[in-house]
Amino acid sequence: MALLTQFLFRLAFGLTAAMAVTSSRQVTSGYFRVHLYVALGLHVLAALVAWSDSESFALWPPVAAAAVSYAGSVAWLYEKPRAGRVALVVVAGLSLAGAWMAPSTTLPSGDFAVRLLALLDPLSGGLVLGTTMAAMLLGHWYLNTPTMQLAPLKKLVLLMAAAVLLRAAVCGVGLALECSRNGSPETARALFLILRWAAGIFAAAAVAGLTWQTLKVPNTQSATGILYVGVIVTFLGELTGMLLSRESAFPL
Repeated sequence: MALLTQFLFRLAFGLTAAMAVTSSRQVTSGYFRVHLYVALGLHVLAALVAWSDSESFALWPPVAAAAVSYAGSVAWLYEKPRAGRVALVVVAGLSLAGAWMAPSTTLPSGDFAVRLLALLDPLSGGLVLGTTMAAMLLGHWYLNTPTMQLAPLKKLVLLMAAAVLLRAAVCGVGLALECSRNGSPETARALFLILRWAAGIFAAAAVAGLTWQTLKVPNTQSATGILYVGVIVTFLGELTGMLLSRESAFPL
């Protein structure tokens, strides 16, 4: 349950943060309204998990985020972009707070590196998940509104690439510290680490690069198909990384 809740919060944080920096002048309000419903669903599921185990999970972050997601969708429905953007920022903040508060492996106290990486882990992981998802959803939105400019989608692809680089730095430092403290991982764990990095870092970076080149054609339909693959590999990579990190003091 802890992994599920953590994944939901990270995805919701990254998705709403990515939407918050997307231009409402170049993208129709329906994109924000519809996908705030996605954030609403993610937080409702997280709230149900928290409610089923109230001793381990804080209930207020997902409940508050769900309520603000609904309010934000109403704001976009009535073409109130300023209020809608504020709602997106608030939801992103609540989601990140929920990820930081969710149960995780007990970390050593007094270690600055561990504490810093523990803060950066949900943030960087959520940005990888959310920017990829937001870009894929925006690419799909071009099928509904093909006259939209490509600049917002290109911006999200660049943010995705930057998020992957940040995630690689955080997990690279974590892996180096893990190996320096505990030595080389055993074979089975090493294979999962290869999967985690191959899918969640290298494949995600390749997807960002291929999408960027495809948008130069331009072909939004093909770019959206590539981003679908990006969603799959980032989900696979992040879930594998979260499973590996349960047995470590560092994000892997």
